[in-house]
Amino acid sequence: MPSTYKKDKPWETDDIDKWKEDTFTPDQNLGGTFSEESSFATLFPKYRELYLKQSWPMITRALEKHGIACTLDLVEGSMTVKTTRKTYDPAAILNARDLIKLLARSVPAPQAVKIMEDGVACDVIKIRGLVRNKDRFVKRRQRILGPNGSTLKALELLTQTYILVQGNTVSVMGAYKPLKEVRRVVEDCMANIHPIYHIKELMIKRELAKDPALKDENWDRFLPHFKKRNLSKRRKPFVVNEKKASGKNYTPFPPPQEKSKVDLQIESGEYFLSKAAKERGVREKREEKMKDKMEERKRKREEAFEAPREEGERIKKKRKKRKTED
Repeated sequence: MPSTYKKDKPWETDDIDKWKEDTFTPDQNLGGTFSEESSFATLFPKYRELYLKQSWPMITRALEKHGIACTLDLVEGSMTVKTTRKTYDPAAILNARDLIKLLARSVPAPQAVKIMEDGVACDVIKIRGLVRNKDRFVKRRQRILGPNGSTLKALELLTQTYILVQGNTVSVMGAYKPLKEVRRVVEDCMANIHPIYHIKELMIKRELAKDPALKDENWDRFLPHFKKRNLSKRRKPFVVNEKKASGKNYTPFPPPQEKSKVDLQIESGEYFLSKAAKERGVREKREEKMKDKMEERKRKREEAFEAPREEGERIKKKRKKRKTED
């Protein structure tokens, strides 16, 4: 059979996006209503209660367009979404699940509602478990924001996404490919790699994508390769013959084990004494130390009462030394 893939296709032009997803309409749902009801629920923190209560009518109207029902339970502190008989899009309930997840993570309602659109996805990155020390975690989380939020704004402009750093998570909304880039930047930031390096790399990629000659080539030769330079904490090599170099006799055997407190007591005979004798020995040692300290204090006090030497005596002594030398 002759090959047909090499035939001319005049209907395919460069301005056609082959990956574009057409919107799902009720006419395309040939199966009708769903046989089972699907529902998702999530908890939200106490400080989000007032905001969700005020913005819930707007969220309800946005979900009604897709045939999704939603309930807000202020007693249990939970949000629930479920399918109805009017639901025609099977993926709408998954988008609604992401919507309540973003609302619980302090994303504003007008921004969170955009998740219901086609081509918009979300990613909630958990960053607390990536850094063990709390102070170090706070500093590295602040690096994602940058001074006055400049680093976060630059990252949003380069990736065309929405990023919100809240508590122990980073919420991201945008296309699928930029979501992977933002996740890599955030995880590397928690691993002590500054986001500015990734921002420089993204800027170079953005310029290279505009060039039609370099559009389909490998960009590794244009991207910067940053090496870690930490000279203050350079690892010192392990020297095996350190003692040999210092002039001492080197031996590969480890030093003898130090004697324990019990061994020392056995050698001195203190271990076999009775309890009263041990207490008496401790008391005598303490009294000796106190006596030595008292004598030292007395000597220091008496030094203040010693008469200073006169200048005439020093001159006479010097003259006597000179006479003896002559």
